[in-house]
Amino acid sequence: MKTVGYAAQSHKTPLAPHAFERRGLHPNDVAIEILYCGVCHSDLHMARNDWGNSKYPLVPGHEIVGRVIETGADVERFSSGDHVAVGCMVDSCQSCDQCHAGEEQYCREGMVMTYGSPDPEMGGVTQGGYSRHVVVREEFVLSMPEGLDLARAAPLLCAGITTYSPMREWNVGPGSRVGVVGMGGLGHMAIKIAAGLGAHVTVISRSAGKEADARELGADAFLISADEAAMKSAAASMDVIIDTVPVKHDVTPYLPLLDIDGTVVIVGQVGPLGEVSGGGLITGRRSVAGSLIGGIAQTQEMLDFCARMNILPECEMIAMDEINAAFDRMERADVRYRFVIDMSTLKDAA
Repeated sequence: MKTVGYAAQSHKTPLAPHAFERRGLHPNDVAIEILYCGVCHSDLHMARNDWGNSKYPLVPGHEIVGRVIETGADVERFSSGDHVAVGCMVDSCQSCDQCHAGEEQYCREGMVMTYGSPDPEMGGVTQGGYSRHVVVREEFVLSMPEGLDLARAAPLLCAGITTYSPMREWNVGPGSRVGVVGMGGLGHMAIKIAAGLGAHVTVISRSAGKEADARELGADAFLISADEAAMKSAAASMDVIIDTVPVKHDVTPYLPLLDIDGTVVIVGQVGPLGEVSGGGLITGRRSVAGSLIGGIAQTQEMLDFCARMNILPECEMIAMDEINAAFDRMERADVRYRFVIDMSTLKDAA
């Protein structure tokens, strides 16, 4: 299938129109016309090879909302015209213990990411959602529930599941006390989801200027991390802290905020962290853990939950040809809180 998207040709070049081929439909494949694609900070990192593993040309995008235009002969769950979604992965071995447990993101053979992974079908690397079409095996296609605004839902496919999954793993619900560190694309979703699950939510921030926004998003309390007295008075007041900060930082100051058996869950920083104090862990049987998106079944659960609770990201819609300016703005944290590309603005490559 011939299609067009926006690709980086190297780590030094801006994204630009790029014509390429999607695979022909296998019996269990779903062909999707992409309507909206969210812009994740990892798209910027991959386009600029910040993690040192990018292969070019690279079409980013793993927060995809679209419409089915064709299905393979064996597809049972989807039909042409259905509104569907695709998240951060498009394949896995489907035979290991993790895949059988619905944890495809931890596939023993390695999940196939929506973009930037070795492509087992076409060769090269997988290409993402900054494009007109995508072809995905049925098992990795999600149903869009009635009631979710298609134009705002795309960031749920990464920011939503990245914050929902650890809350489900750590049994967040009514009566839980959840802290959220960082109030960007991930953090603002963590606030909304924790509040939707019935938790008492505290935003932990360096800046008092974010308090009004935090409370508007659903936070019950706001804690300034530089205020030593306030931090001391908040000791042992949280069960789980969702840490969304995407750069190297020290988590030790957050440990005393946890009650016995509490956990700081890292979901933002994929590189090094600062040193962690053993004392802060030992004295409260506390933990520092990590969490990677969620499995397909849990991602569908998250979409259904957000539809029931009317939880949606705060988004700014952009045209496809505004993506490079959007990347520059993301580097300056000049977005509230996620960009979404209207893919109807994508023009044919020259």
